[in-house]
Amino acid sequence: MAPAQSPDGRWLAYVSDESGNDEVYVRSFPGMEGRYQVSREGGAEPVWSPRGGELFYRSGPLLLAAQIRAGTSFEVVRRTPLFSDGSYLSDGTHAVYDVAPDGSHFVMVKRMEAGSYMTVTLNWFSSLPAKGSSGRR
Repeated sequence: MAPAQSPDGRWLAYVSDESGNDEVYVRSFPGMEGRYQVSREGGAEPVWSPRGGELFYRSGPLLLAAQIRAGTSFEVVRRTPLFSDGSYLSDGTHAVYDVAPDGSHFVMVKRMEAGSYMTVTLNWFSSLPAKGSSGRR
C-alpha cells in the first residue's frame, strides 16, 4: 500500500504487512531489488522529503523522520520522532499529508470537531469578473 517514489526516481517506499504488522519498506526502482525495512513497531503513509535525504512516515499518531543514506544500497541512519497529534487525519492506505517543497513544514488535514462544517465552493472561477472589467454589474 501507499507507494511513494523517491525524488530521484531510484527508490520506492511502500507499506506491507508481510511481517504481520504494517511496516514501511524501501526497494530499488524500477528493478525492485533488495528490501529495506524503514519503520519499527509499525509504519504507514511514507512521504519522501523533497531533497530525498529523509523519508517521513506515521506510526499511530506519531510522525517520524527516517534519515537515510541511499547510493548503491539503502541505509536508515536514524529515526527521529517529530510530533504526535491524533487530531490529524490518517487512513493508513495512502499519505494524507505532504511536505512543503522547501522541506520547512508539513501540510496536513485536521479532523473536524463535532458540530463543525466545511464549505466547498465548486466552479469558483465562474464567479470572478471577466478580465478587463471593473467587476461591477
